[in-house]
Amino acid sequence: MPGSLELLGLLAVALVPIVVAVRELGRIHPDEVFQALEPAWWRVHGYGVLAWEWREGLRNWAFPGVLAAFLKLAAVLGVTDPRVYRGVVAIPQFALHAWSLWAVYRFAARRAGPSGGALAVLLLGLCGPVLLFAGRTLSESISASFLLVAMEALDRPDTGTAGGTRRAGLLGGLALGLAVVARYPSALFVLAALGWLLFARRWRLLAFTCGGGAGVALALGLLDQATWGSPFHSFLAYVRFNVLSDEAASAFGASPPGFYAEPLLRAVPLWAWAALPLSVGTLLRWRTVSLPLTCAAVYTAVLLATPHKEERFLYPALVLGLLAAASQVAAALMSLQRPVLRGNLTVLALILGFVNARGYPSQDLRRDQLRAIVQATRGDATGLLIVNEGLWGSGGFFYIGRKIPWRTCDWPHDAAFQASMRDRAFNRAVTFEGRALPELQAAGFRVVRQVERETILVRD
Repeated sequence: MPGSLELLGLLAVALVPIVVAVRELGRIHPDEVFQALEPAWWRVHGYGVLAWEWREGLRNWAFPGVLAAFLKLAAVLGVTDPRVYRGVVAIPQFALHAWSLWAVYRFAARRAGPSGGALAVLLLGLCGPVLLFAGRTLSESISASFLLVAMEALDRPDTGTAGGTRRAGLLGGLALGLAVVARYPSALFVLAALGWLLFARRWRLLAFTCGGGAGVALALGLLDQATWGSPFHSFLAYVRFNVLSDEAASAFGASPPGFYAEPLLRAVPLWAWAALPLSVGTLLRWRTVSLPLTCAAVYTAVLLATPHKEERFLYPALVLGLLAAASQVAAALMSLQRPVLRGNLTVLALILGFVNARGYPSQDLRRDQLRAIVQATRGDATGLLIVNEGLWGSGGFFYIGRKIPWRTCDWPHDAAFQASMRDRAFNRAVTFEGRALPELQAAGFRVVRQVERETILVRD
């Protein structure tokens, strides 16, 4: 059990990715906005951009519903600035991430002692991918946090007491179930975890895990009944689209298994590679096969065989792999008898977590664009044109923060651009790298601010 100082340190580590996400804005993928923030905005304010998944019922309202509750709180408090209420809706995610890091501490402390547990929290919590993803409203981010909680609970040693097994199983099942509610492909982790328990013959733990998961499944069925009109509507629609047909690959493209090789090399922190030789002896004994590694391996194998691939899909498996690696590295470092060597190698490992920290994912996060949109729509803005961005790359009404007309376009000859130039209600524009700047100025706009690559213009 960590002391108050260690607990404050854990909370500080958990806060870092939240601050990064709120301060820098941007988005790893449009789903960060249009599968979470924008549906929450729609629930609270009655208007917004709902993606096709919300029209077809492929998503459930659990996570957007939680965000909507905090967004409603911000509205009640009179918070109207998008950057401020983005911080308010980050509160539950901060709590979840802190809970997941507490799970990392407990998991690693069983192998490396309290100091090793604290080191594992630093290694995992401050590495590049986690700093970028953990504060983002992506389903991968939320699901990964619940998976960390589940791994720790199901990893607890069998004490022979019914109470301990019951608590571990119910918590593990609850966390696994919530990981699936946040992201349906995480059902693969559930199957792998149940298989691991079955192989280990931990029958009581398996039974209570199934019980905890069944409770979450029942809640999901009731939620879908209330929101979509039938139990498990979103899950079944998701399976039909993504599993039982080739619609996902047809709509979003297919890639070979080698697609993930480069992202994986960029994503894994350099310190984690040291865990490979440290794990050889463990992997040779089946009774000590790592639960998180087993789950990560099963999920990744299916991911490689799935036609439609995206870099972000790797993140939940990456986090579970890092849980196992951080525990191995922490145990090896804590076993060193020379304090100076142990300290130097610890600092080196932490530094190596930042190497290539910006390399995963590889796409442009457009941090400057969303900040520019927020700034452009303050004050007396009555209409906004975003140049060089489509609908799904914009920030939606969530980042505009008010019910005003807005359009996106690529070039001055686009119909949306021409219509906005004629409509005097459009008195704000944001353009990327100066695109259409002469045409905007010819229509009466003037430059008022530069936000990195973005230019903000207004007209009277």
